[in-house]
Amino acid sequence: MPPAPINRRSMLGGVTVLAALGLLSACSGPGAQLEFDTSGPPQKGGTLRVGITGGSSADTLDAHTATNQGDYARTQNLYECLATRDREYKLRMRLADSIEPNDTATVWTVKLRSGVKFSNGRPLEPEDVIASFKRITDPDNPGTGAAGLATLDKVVKTGPTTVEFRLKAPNSIFDDTLSQVDNNIVPRDYDPDEPVGTGPFMLDSFEPGQQTTLVRNPHYWDGEPYLDQVQLLNFNDDDAVINALLSSQVDCVAAIPMALVKVIEADPRMKILDSVTGRWLPLTMRVDQKPFDDKRVRQAFRLVVDRQQMIDQVLSGYGTIGNDIFAPMDPEGPKFPQRTRDVEKAKQLLADAGYPDGLSVELVTAPINPGVVESAQVYAQQAKDAGITVTIKRVDSTTFYGEGNYLSYPFSQSFWNTKNFLPQADQCTVKASPFNETHWNDADYNELLAKSKAALDPAQRKKHMEAAQRMLYDDGGYIIWGFANNVDAYQSYVVGLETSASGYPLGRYAFAKVWIGDVK
Repeated sequence: MPPAPINRRSMLGGVTVLAALGLLSACSGPGAQLEFDTSGPPQKGGTLRVGITGGSSADTLDAHTATNQGDYARTQNLYECLATRDREYKLRMRLADSIEPNDTATVWTVKLRSGVKFSNGRPLEPEDVIASFKRITDPDNPGTGAAGLATLDKVVKTGPTTVEFRLKAPNSIFDDTLSQVDNNIVPRDYDPDEPVGTGPFMLDSFEPGQQTTLVRNPHYWDGEPYLDQVQLLNFNDDDAVINALLSSQVDCVAAIPMALVKVIEADPRMKILDSVTGRWLPLTMRVDQKPFDDKRVRQAFRLVVDRQQMIDQVLSGYGTIGNDIFAPMDPEGPKFPQRTRDVEKAKQLLADAGYPDGLSVELVTAPINPGVVESAQVYAQQAKDAGITVTIKRVDSTTFYGEGNYLSYPFSQSFWNTKNFLPQADQCTVKASPFNETHWNDADYNELLAKSKAALDPAQRKKHMEAAQRMLYDDGGYIIWGFANNVDAYQSYVVGLETSASGYPLGRYAFAKVWIGDVK
């Protein structure tokens, strides 16, 4: 009797099935790869295995405290917000049917979408929205979205499907705030250890730093997902996750090293998902600690950067040049003169600051996002020309984000996904920010942010924003050398992944419409 045909369910067993059939080693040979029918229509079934680097014992399921890529992969599939940014970074409604301000932008009325249920089958109600934002803004245990909600006074139920967000001060971009990925809606009896949400999948199992298994949410309001399961698998470094992809232990990989794009793309079994984004991988200088408490030093450290070389060597060309200000996709963002490399001016600034013979600094780095460690290495080489000796201290991701470490390093690195300027500023440039990596705290700057939010006239808002961004451009603690494309890789039998400007991998970890093709 001939062996039974392989279908998508048995194929997704991975290495075991392929090895048993003697096909694993042959898959990479010319003409030997399996062929799949991905023409549609979409088919139900199968498990999508997703490889993600990083992760630690501090990994979380909490809807409001995500930090690393694994955390966001979980929250993007377990929960949803009232609004979202689509793949082109345009604002779209999700759990809300509408979000409308009053004439002064001090009250925003949200009408909830009908028919939405949580994964336990209970309908979404105004009380859940109220409880979600009370949890995010809890002063004793604030969520990462709390800084952007500083002007929120209260959320009040005004009808069976409506709530009002009443603010202490005008906020003309509050609908954008409600779309931020940390402002997820959870049930009023929410328990993060046994999470319930409105997302396309729900939790089956969770091992921090190891793996997460999600299963289809049968109550999902936006069309039941095709996949039976999604497994999020943690790997320690890029080499390990790429090897897992090439050996068919995973079906897709979030954010591959740019240097490997051409190699993986040449493999007929693989496909590449290349998204142009506003993702940035800054070097961070603490403005409250020597030597970076002198703005001349910070300016010098920016002037030693060869930005095009960074794009070419760190990102293999998959990115765009930065200019030390974030939010390149914000339509109201200003255009400042492009900062270019000027080693002689950098030397003079250092001499003026009391370092005529240069100086030495330690740069703490970790593989927290593709390109981060590589950019540290390239920067260290570039800085030598100005008499700056950069000693790189590489730690693992767990140590980097360990208690008392992240946010304490005088000279370090970070990564951020796409945001408009004002929501991003709330996250990292005010004293109350959850991730104030540069310890920037300027009263004039804070006043400009407040004026920007209060301005109902877009021209006035842009004016105040430009003044705030000019302060960061001239004196801030970030070195923003470029914006990285998000490049993912996946097996050719995976269908439905789409590019996204969000900066989050794999189309913002959007697996609701992903399906698996059958072996022909």
